[in-house]
Amino acid sequence: MNDTNTEELEEKKAAGTKDVPVEGASESEGSPESDGGSESDDDNRILNQEEIDSLLGFDEDLNNTGENSGVMALINSAMVNYERLPMLDIVFDRLVRLMSTSLRNLTSDNVEVSLDQVSTVRFGDYMNSIPLPAMLSVFKAEEWDNHGLMVTDSALIYSIVDVLLGGRKGTPAIRIEGRPYTTIETKLVERMVQVTLSDLSSAFDPLSPVSFTLDRMETNPRFATITQGGNACVLARLRVDMGDRGGRIEVIIPYATLEPIRELLLQMFMGEKFGRDSIWENHLTQELHQTEIHLQAVLGEKVLPLDELLNWKVGSQIVFNTFIDDELELRCGNVPMFRGPVGQKLGNIAVQIDRYIQENDEDDIYGV
Repeated sequence: MNDTNTEELEEKKAAGTKDVPVEGASESEGSPESDGGSESDDDNRILNQEEIDSLLGFDEDLNNTGENSGVMALINSAMVNYERLPMLDIVFDRLVRLMSTSLRNLTSDNVEVSLDQVSTVRFGDYMNSIPLPAMLSVFKAEEWDNHGLMVTDSALIYSIVDVLLGGRKGTPAIRIEGRPYTTIETKLVERMVQVTLSDLSSAFDPLSPVSFTLDRMETNPRFATITQGGNACVLARLRVDMGDRGGRIEVIIPYATLEPIRELLLQMFMGEKFGRDSIWENHLTQELHQTEIHLQAVLGEKVLPLDELLNWKVGSQIVFNTFIDDELELRCGNVPMFRGPVGQKLGNIAVQIDRYIQENDEDDIYGV
């Protein structure tokens, strides 16, 4: 060992290095210096762009398969999944069958409607992904007091215009870019949207009667905002084929709109009772009808000061403001139930029930 190696060993010992290479060790066995260097490289290694994209959930391979990973998977894990509402599949399948018949009657042509996908999306992400130009139809669910959105792509718009105006079969629709939709095109698409909304109402009828009415039609997604951008929505993608022509209709319904019938959408099959026992309900109803209750006939009421009440003696008389022709009030506990005239039957005071006291009548009695 030469002087140079001796000086290096002394420097490493002074620096606190635990492992010291032994003289004569081959270079192929690897030195601790190289091992220590690789460990430091692992600790300080910088992620490349592909690893960053995979971590944040922007991997192209995963996007093609419709799956999320990384941070996006954690964010979307809190979003409600439409699969938790099994009845939605039945509703949209019913919508497809109804639309196939109604669009055939509208166009007098062979129309095939198919359901491509039902998924859960965030409203803001969907609005940013709409391929323009498109026709956005905002509709309102009257009974649920909320809104939904129907998007018709340009291919279907030009196809439906071509079909309704007598275009030749086998000729693809001419697509003109860079111009707004004309009034005729808008009116024809509105007819198709009205038919589709009527079928959507019929699809929900077995669950809950609802009327979907067209509110307005927009071409700019900014003017078709119906909920907050981060809210979860159900998205149904429908494919409409009319021979060589056709396009897509996408129906997006926020979960807030479906909230009034959420319990019904949780059913696994139509008419599920969630464990309710109808036999027990009928028995309980019959027993309640046979239950005895006590009614009190109030002959009169009067408010007196406490000192006058303390001066009462045997034989004291109390004068009420009730006359013979006045109607008496019948109460069940403290709740006024009936009113009617007073009379006499078999030597007893009797009250004939003349009318039922409503809540408003009760307020009038107490002067509210």
